[in-house]
Amino acid sequence: MAHLQDVIEVNQRRACAVLGADRTMVRHISRRPDNVKARERIRGLASQGRRFGYRRLHWLLSRERWTMNHKKFRLLSREERLQVRRRGGRKRA
Repeated sequence: MAHLQDVIEVNQRRACAVLGADRTMVRHISRRPDNVKARERIRGLASQGRRFGYRRLHWLLSRERWTMNHKKFRLLSREERLQVRRRGGRKRA
């Protein structure tokens, strides 16, 4: 958006109107804290148990005295692409 404002020399309101973007989305500043330590611990627990889903991982994390909402935990595990890895299929002759 800033690039468009510089090139065409228009204000933010007009640039957003041209692109059809909402001005609140342009001005939005994310206040979400970065959970680096929690992400590392989640990855560590997931590497220990290949078949652990997000519910069991959340339970293991809560046993270590980490406090985190289950919805927040599911979001972090999805961002880390931690899914239950499938088992190999049965070999047929």
